[in-house]
Amino acid sequence: MEIKVYDDNLAKAMKVMKRKLQQDGFFRDMKRRRFYEKPSVRRKRKEAEAARRLRKKARKMARFSSRF
Repeated sequence: MEIKVYDDNLAKAMKVMKRKLQQDGFFRDMKRRRFYEKPSVRRKRKEAEAARRLRKKARKMARFSSRF
């Protein structure tokens, strides 16, 4: 990842970098990797994430279909 600094505005460059890392999921991944995760816990977490994505997609489709 490359962030360019214009006019010696380091604060803005840091803000851009932080936003890009947040969108990539870098901070979430670092937090998750801080401690060892047992395989059973990992499997449950992945299943919960998949269910959350499906619920979100279903809500989105329900909202979209109600418009027409």
